[in-house]
Amino acid sequence: MIDDDVELCEMVAEYLALEEFAVTAVHDGPSGIEKAREGTYSLVLLDVMLPGLNGFEVLRRLRAGDAPQADVPVLMLTARGNAVDRIVGLEVGADDYLPKPFDERELVARMRAILRRARPASLENTLVGTENSAREMLQVGDVTVDVGARRARRDGEELMLTAVEFDTLVLLLRAAGNVVSREQITKEVLDRKLLAFDRSVDTHISRLRRKLGPHPNGAERLKTVRGIGYIYALAGDK
Repeated sequence: MIDDDVELCEMVAEYLALEEFAVTAVHDGPSGIEKAREGTYSLVLLDVMLPGLNGFEVLRRLRAGDAPQADVPVLMLTARGNAVDRIVGLEVGADDYLPKPFDERELVARMRAILRRARPASLENTLVGTENSAREMLQVGDVTVDVGARRARRDGEELMLTAVEFDTLVLLLRAAGNVVSREQITKEVLDRKLLAFDRSVDTHISRLRRKLGPHPNGAERLKTVRGIGYIYALAGDK
């Protein structure tokens, strides 16, 4: 947990201990980067307002490069009512956000949802290929996804995706050529109901669209269906 409110960190750590989470707390941006880069943490709770470096810069530096810890899930803690902070956090690479002050039960629910997304798919949820290899593979055009290993490639080049982006891509590829509603993405990927004025899905789609780029023929890959959702368009679709 990276937050300069020492009392809040202590309260959160005590509550999360009851939920069987072990918490390490640091109280400034540079220390937060150093701890997160150790690669020993399953999740980062990151405040926006921090001494030394603000939360956005901390997140930006964590997401830079291709080191394993660059993919550590991050739950951004933002000021209630500050939609700009939430959007910026998601744009930089946060997996989700939670406005302060928050209910401890909601914090735990958001954490568990993020960790479920970041965990490799279980064998029960994959397609059996051979007796020794159970794995679901998706391929649509030049994009290939190994669902079990949580790896995605475009034209052989690995895509550096957050857990939310990866699961969104899987959902869209499974329905390639068909519309997937914002409600479905919110429910299946973010594990919550879509609320009015919630633009989280749109921000994640925007990041995913930039990382995927267009089809080799220049056609748009991720299309917006206004008022409904999104579609992973096949290369030949117009």
